[in-house]
Order: sequence, then C-alpha cells, then structure tokens
Amino acid sequence: MKVNKFLLFMIVAALTAIIAACGTEADDTNKDDSAAGKTPDKNTASAQDSAAEDLEGSVVIDGSGTVYPLMARLAEEYMINEQEGVSVEVSRAGTSAGFKKFLVENGTDFNDASRQIKDEEAAEADKLGIEVKELKVALDGLTFVINKDNDWANEMTPEQLVSIFLADGNVEKWSDINPEWPDEKINAMGPNENHGTYEFFYEKILDKQDMNSNVNLQQEYSTLVNLVSEDKNGIAFFGFGYYVNNQEKLQAVGVDFGNGPVEPALDTIAEDGAYADFTRPVFTYLNVNHAKEKPQVRDYAIYVMNNINKFAGETGFAPIPETEVKEVISFLEGLN
Repeated sequence: MKVNKFLLFMIVAALTAIIAACGTEADDTNKDDSAAGKTPDKNTASAQDSAAEDLEGSVVIDGSGTVYPLMARLAEEYMINEQEGVSVEVSRAGTSAGFKKFLVENGTDFNDASRQIKDEEAAEADKLGIEVKELKVALDGLTFVINKDNDWANEMTPEQLVSIFLADGNVEKWSDINPEWPDEKINAMGPNENHGTYEFFYEKILDKQDMNSNVNLQQEYSTLVNLVSEDKNGIAFFGFGYYVNNQEKLQAVGVDFGNGPVEPALDTIAEDGAYADFTRPVFTYLNVNHAKEKPQVRDYAIYVMNNINKFAGETGFAPIPETEVKEVISFLEGLN
C-alpha cells in the first residue's frame, strides 16, 4: 500500500507540474501579446465577429457610362477581397436611363451619374417614398479628343471648341476656325441624350444653346473612340477616363482658358485647378431604403467611400477631399 500511495503521489505531482507549465506558457504568451500591443481575447472575438459579418445577396448598380469603369473596379475588388457571397452587378445604361431604373418600386440600389439629380427626378423619388443619398465619388475632366494624325487642332480655346458643336456656330470646316487649317469638313461626335456627359455638355458648356444637328451622337463610348481613331477629321467629347484608356488611339486637345493650353490630367482636373472650367464632380446615388433593408447594400456603400480615392486615379478620375469622404462614411455608418 505504501508503494501505491507513493506512486499516486508522484503521478499527481507530475500532473501538477504539467498544468503549471502550461499556465506559465499561456501567461508568457499573454505577456508577449500585451507587450506587442495585442489583446488575444479581443482578437479572437474580432475574428468571430468578422465571420458573423459575412454577407450574401446582390447589389444592383446602373447609370453613367462615365462612372462605370470606377464602379466596376470597386465591385470587382469588393467581391474578391471583402464579401465573396455578395454579387455586385454594374451596368451602364447612362445617367438618365439609369435614373429611370432607380426611381421605381424595387429599382436598382445605386445609380451612377455624371451629373446631379434633376428636380423632377428628386420629386419622383419623394412621390415613391424613396430616400436618396448623393455620394460624390470623384472629379472628371470633360475631354475633347481628335485623331492621332490631326496635327493642327491639338490646341484650341473653349470658344473654338464650342463653335464646332453649336447650331449657329458657323463652323463646318477646320478652316472656318483657322484659315491655316485644312479646308475639310469637321466630323463632330459625342454621347447621346441618355448620358449625363451629354447633359453636362449641353447645359454647362453650350449654355443650353441648340446643338448642331450634324453632331453624331452615340450610346457607346467605345464607338466614339473607334470612330475618331479612324477619322482624321473627327472630334468627340467624353470623360477623361475613356481618353486615358485609349491614348494609343487618340490625342487630347489642350484647352487655352486664357493662360496657355492645358491638357486634362490628374493634376489639372480640379474644381479650383487649371482645368477647372471643364471639371465636374461625378456621383453615385444610393437608395437609402435599400441600404437600411439590405446589409450588403449599406456595406458596399461604405466600402466604396472608404476606397474611392484609392481607385479613382487608375480609372481616370481625380480624387475628392478626404473631409468629404469622412462625412459621407459617418452618414452611412449611422444608418440602421
């Protein structure tokens, strides 16, 4: 019996030593984490919270073809790196056509826009009980592009550019602008009425004066790129991003606002910069009702604003001030 008691004592002692050692290792680990500024318990909780926030469902976006490359890029990043269970569908019907899909019962979650919402569109939202939030996402420079072989019209004044597109501009040939330029017909082009870029051009640049009926208006920006790239006498206008992505096919017109020609670029496109007269903000409009009802819509809106300036430059947009970004994020985080 004495031997058995001795063995039992040794076993208990060994177990006690093992338990003590494990406790010491845990304490050491906690001390190391504490020294590194870590809190293991909170990290574990955070991982659990993250898993609990995995979302599912869809986010539906339509609207501006100008804003499309930026929103499509953000959607791709979001689905790959943030929420694999969420499908973000981005289309590009054009700003005005997009608002028609946005301002209906069970409409789209976002409408990208290269102009601000119109009074009648806002009134329709009120009528339908849709709370709309404007999210300013970037700055764009209206860009005039010409054929690579055009070596005479690469610098113009705003007045000369406008005269090409005005109904009473009295300009049909390049020589009508400058007698030293070719006596050949100008083939002017641009996006059609579905696009906010058309409306911005008509309202802000043409000052609501009638556009020349000979201007070739197209639905697809890619069509405009191809038409100008194949026509030595072609000229078109659209957002800076479409020029940036097609510089091998086109050249941008430098615009002389009075202090020498300025080309649109990320460092000139600004509301108070050298290209200010042709700079405009672009937006996405959020259906706040949907954001409150569908967690993935609110989450995507927050993701967009947190990352908008990160991806603006690579898709041909200038960033917006961080103070504006933070204000919108604060609003979005307060939705419930």
